[in-house]
Amino acid sequence: MSPEGAQRRGAELRRHILFEAKEVFLETGYERASMDTVAARAGTSKRSLYAHFESKDKLFLAVLDLVRELYLGHLRTPEAYAAEPAEAVTRFCGRFLQLMTWDAQVRTCRLTLTEAERLPETARAYYDAIFTGTYERLAAYLGERYAMGDADAAARAEDLLGRTVLPRLFRTLLGVDPPLTGGPREDAALDTDVDLDPIRRVVAATLPG
Repeated sequence: MSPEGAQRRGAELRRHILFEAKEVFLETGYERASMDTVAARAGTSKRSLYAHFESKDKLFLAVLDLVRELYLGHLRTPEAYAAEPAEAVTRFCGRFLQLMTWDAQVRTCRLTLTEAERLPETARAYYDAIFTGTYERLAAYLGERYAMGDADAAARAEDLLGRTVLPRLFRTLLGVDPPLTGGPREDAALDTDVDLDPIRRVVAATLPG
């Protein structure tokens, strides 16, 4: 096998391990998850697993990087949702809420919170992976479409997401509201999964006319 082929095969195995490890962590929690279980689920040896990830902590952090990649791919950016800026922002916030209350994402968030005291770097990594990327995408859009300065755009993005997403997210994390099930549904389900009218009212009251 050529060096390029071996490198590609190694990258494919690493990614396969990450997907299997993500499921193991979600099913068993961080503490009960073992490298033996991950290796068995991935169909590889512990030696191969440790060649890619030197510890369970490093594996967990890499899983969070994968979660970030998958999440941001599903989220996209506001301009993908509508041509009219206020509606684009509304649907972007709604999509964020839809993704964050999906059952797998709720379990990931709960898992990260459980390990936050013992592994604070994982909590920071999860926050950066999910929340920071979302705030940055919305702020960049607001700055461009509404000619806002960076500080103003960042403040309005934080305010919008805080008011439209976080209350429902906290209720779901605490088990007050049920999570969405059945996988990360696409845009066609957004109007069914999320009540967009309250979000539209917040957007209308927050953004320049």
